[in-house]
Amino acid sequence: MNGKNVFISGATGSFGKCAARTILDRYDPQRLIIFSRDELKQSEMREAFPDSPDSPVRYFIGDIRDKDRLRFALQNVDIIIHAAALKQVDTAEYNPFEVIKTNVVGTQNLVDAAIEQRVEKIVGLSTDKAAAPTNLYGATKLCADKLLVAANNFTGPRTRLSVVRYGNVMGSRGSVIPKFLESRAQGIFSVTDKRMTRFTITLQQAVDFVLHAVGAMWGSEIFVPKIPSYRLTDVVTAIHPNPDLVVTGIRPGEKLHEAMITEIDAFNTITFDKHYVILPSAAPSWSLSQFCEESQPDIGVPVQDGFSYLSDTNPWFLSVDELKVLINQELGVNNDPL
Repeated sequence: MNGKNVFISGATGSFGKCAARTILDRYDPQRLIIFSRDELKQSEMREAFPDSPDSPVRYFIGDIRDKDRLRFALQNVDIIIHAAALKQVDTAEYNPFEVIKTNVVGTQNLVDAAIEQRVEKIVGLSTDKAAAPTNLYGATKLCADKLLVAANNFTGPRTRLSVVRYGNVMGSRGSVIPKFLESRAQGIFSVTDKRMTRFTITLQQAVDFVLHAVGAMWGSEIFVPKIPSYRLTDVVTAIHPNPDLVVTGIRPGEKLHEAMITEIDAFNTITFDKHYVILPSAAPSWSLSQFCEESQPDIGVPVQDGFSYLSDTNPWFLSVDELKVLINQELGVNNDPL
């Protein structure tokens, strides 16, 4: 990213702020464009990352629903990290077309504008809820994934597009863990189902994996990190040793367990040491053998028939003690540690 013009959509969210900090710490971009529709969050972010004349940071108010604004903001941009989305499962169930306009139409707007402006690389952020979706949010993210991957069919080598799919980000906005911490004093915790499991990743790990994908992408791949799972009840136990659980029932569109790679995806999935790559159902324009060989020393091989990557059958589960350590690290509760 040295000397490049980098654009982050939805950049005032949890991921965007961490990505901006990481890029500025590790690289020397020519410009780092913060694009979002929330002027208050941009004002707050400007305190940490000022847009002074000697800084590469630039702020653009805009919405990915507005293609004309995207065309203007993407002039001379080299790399896009697409993080903008409406992400609340409940919100999506009750406001379906609003979520479609942002997650699906907005993504297509970004793709169209990026191709027009000859952007080199686009990495879109996805979610485990896009694999075999049972709710509208997951369905819109699956559509967004398909739009990004399929765009490689008509861009040629000029613009390459790929996707990164990962699980729940620990401590991000909307995460259940901050809500559980609020219930810690009373010791009463609401859970939807005691059997529930989830994939988890820290915010910094998510940013690092996306930046890895920016460097490693050839176009059309979906990158999936190998990350741990947790049991919802273990998270509660990590926060309170003797919790009083109130079971409220699964919410509309919610799953007991999440998937990141389905058995159907497995036909086109390559495994590496620390991640998987799901290839498009149609053969990519580049050589798969060369793709795997150039990933040395981490050479990729196809997964076995019938493989799936599910949060409940994942061989890597976090223990209660490991969860305590992560929650203390990620949510800053060291003054009153678990």
